[in-house]
Amino acid sequence: MKVRNILRGVAAVLVAAIIGGCIYLNSLMPIITGYAAKNLASAVFISGRAAEDVEALDLNFSFIKFNRNKVDYENRTVTSRFLWSKSVAAYREGYGVTLLRGKGKKDFLARTYPLPAEPAVPDPLPVSLSDALEPVAKALVDDRSYNGHPFAFVVLHEGKVVAERYDRGIGPDTQLLSWSMGKSFTNALVGIMTGDGLVDINAPMDIPEWQGDGRSAITLNDLMQMQSGLEWNENYGNRSDVNLMLHRETDMGLFALSKPLAHKPGTFWYYSSGSTNIVMRYLRGKFSSDEEFLGYVRQRLFAPLSIYGAHFEPDMSGTPVGSSYLYVTARDFARFGQLYLDDGCVGENRILPEGWVEYTTTPASGSEGGYGAFFWLNRNHVCPDVPEDMFSCQGHDGQEIYIIPSKQLVVVVLGYSPKPDRVIEFNRLLKDIIECTESAG
Repeated sequence: MKVRNILRGVAAVLVAAIIGGCIYLNSLMPIITGYAAKNLASAVFISGRAAEDVEALDLNFSFIKFNRNKVDYENRTVTSRFLWSKSVAAYREGYGVTLLRGKGKKDFLARTYPLPAEPAVPDPLPVSLSDALEPVAKALVDDRSYNGHPFAFVVLHEGKVVAERYDRGIGPDTQLLSWSMGKSFTNALVGIMTGDGLVDINAPMDIPEWQGDGRSAITLNDLMQMQSGLEWNENYGNRSDVNLMLHRETDMGLFALSKPLAHKPGTFWYYSSGSTNIVMRYLRGKFSSDEEFLGYVRQRLFAPLSIYGAHFEPDMSGTPVGSSYLYVTARDFARFGQLYLDDGCVGENRILPEGWVEYTTTPASGSEGGYGAFFWLNRNHVCPDVPEDMFSCQGHDGQEIYIIPSKQLVVVVLGYSPKPDRVIEFNRLLKDIIECTESAG
């Protein structure tokens, strides 16, 4: 009898473990299939990359590599399946790719409006390629000597392209993913709207869901400095807040702003992609329609930088995913970096308010000198061989824009880059670039 009871107990535990495992795995399904569908669709329909290349490199990890992906070139969709689950991502001309979730998929796909007219060709950047930087470019992209697999590499020195190199199948016209560098573009948009008198970064935000509790004290500045105090989990390797937001939610900003307060606003630093999507949703709310908002973004931010045809991909609410999903070219990313190197100006034209770059590069109180306002800083000497005044836009898998005012340098690296020694390798790369630039006079 005792043996039988023990066996029954063991069986019950095993059954419970299996059921629990299936429930947890089921909760991961939107992330597993959604990641594959969204990123494959954007890479194919925006970047023009071959699906098999994307699957072999970008999607070749963890459970993601076990998806069965179908690319529908006629309808411009990707369907990804894993076990009993599937996700569909769809491309819309001029808007980019959105992961389709919940009800209203047909209405969303039909929801388009005229995009602002844009010149066919952007103003060219001045080019003065440096022989001194050629070995660095070759080592980085061709030989992968910095422990990575970059797709694109561009260096500006004193506003001129002095180095440029691309991986196979990638070129100057290829739009590539920002990942979290999109946060820095959101910083620029906040700056422009501040200059236009549309927002006040130091005033409490008029978000209805926050009225009546401690969240009502949160400001744009708190969010931009990653010190909102909202509860958040940015772990990319599990069923975290950031993964659920990007791969399950139809309104990403609403999901993030619904989180409870865990710390007093302005007192605790924690990196949160949700913060950026709250900001973008808030900015969108200052306009009467998606059309008006996107027109403002294109005309006030992108056009002055000669960035045309950008894809700032929206969630199903219609709001661009400021935390993660911007596609522009490597040269466009370099133009953006040059804007901040030139104190928010393009030539004689001021784009960002006076003092905005200084504000952006002022360390958040809880960041120990490592973070400003949607930009990373080197005040903590995380790159010890690079000047302290360096600040940067950084994205998942090593998307980088480094801005070094004291050296008049902007460095762009896009693609799959150093892991796990990413900081060490980028420190070495920047050190080599600086030395080669100085040796060339």
